[in-house]
Amino acid sequence: MEDTIPPPRIARSRKLPPRAVPIAFAFFMSAIMAFLMCCVIVGANTGIDAGYPARVLSVYALAMPVAFLCVLTVRPFVLRLVGAVCRMPG
Repeated sequence: MEDTIPPPRIARSRKLPPRAVPIAFAFFMSAIMAFLMCCVIVGANTGIDAGYPARVLSVYALAMPVAFLCVLTVRPFVLRLVGAVCRMPG
């Protein structure tokens, strides 16, 4: 009897469709930048002690949604700026 490997099952993709790229980019960019800025600003203003992580997360809860909306809002303008200073491929 011949050993055969069953064909792999085709799994449904859990990835978002291409039209979601600008929103996913804005979400991740704002999440990372807001967190880093909160870490720096909270540390500079109040110091780094035992309460530092809680203060950072408290400020981040406000900063992240604001940053997300800002990135979505300024994206078209930034794309025009990049097009003005960079040669585009193709």
